[in-house]
Amino acid sequence: MRANEGWLDRSIRIILGLVLIGLAVTGRWAPWGWIGVLPLITGLVGFCGLYQILGIKTCPVQAGKRPEM
Repeated sequence: MRANEGWLDRSIRIILGLVLIGLAVTGRWAPWGWIGVLPLITGLVGFCGLYQILGIKTCPVQAGKRPEM
């Protein structure tokens, strides 16, 4: 699995996942809040299966190439 999410995409997914899980834990939006596990995991890993299927890539670094400094 190659990363197909950029840093902004990953950050949004992690924040959204934590907020949804927080809502589920406090009972405000349970059990739907547990869906937040999915964006949290994809944000931490940097890979989204749906992006792979649709051919979307928000990661600016191409495989095999180093970012320029």
